[in-house]
Amino acid sequence: MSSSHQFSLKPFAALSSAELYTIIRLRNEVFVVEQVCVFQDADNKDQDSLHLMLWQGPVLTAYCRLLPPSLAYKEMSIGRVVSLPAARRTGAGRKLINEAILQCREHFGEGPIRIGAQCYLIKFYASFGFKEEGEIYLEDGIEHIEMVLTQ
Repeated sequence: MSSSHQFSLKPFAALSSAELYTIIRLRNEVFVVEQVCVFQDADNKDQDSLHLMLWQGPVLTAYCRLLPPSLAYKEMSIGRVVSLPAARRTGAGRKLINEAILQCREHFGEGPIRIGAQCYLIKFYASFGFKEEGEIYLEDGIEHIEMVLTQ
């Protein structure tokens, strides 16, 4: 991955209108159009989350939101993880998750991080130390499983 990639982490209120539009556009491109999934992306959790963006110049290549404890789960969480289709298999997603874990710990303290992972990404998240917990469930027609990182 190119060294011209740069992270930006902001609370919702600090996002510019252009950044927010770019985030929503990427989330819609992947979660709604590519995954053919009609769902309510605006879930009233963005306002209380931190937004981690990975940019290559003006292009948002990967994004996720960091949720404090008790917003989605009892534990802190990483959600809405998404990569630009053209940036896949470049290391951008791996770089994003590594940074997301570091930023969760920095902003929310020590403790477990819980995610709702799409099942096809179990091995990807397991490579960071996340462990499957519970049963597979359908969310918006896509198989998911909760995974927890405890170290």
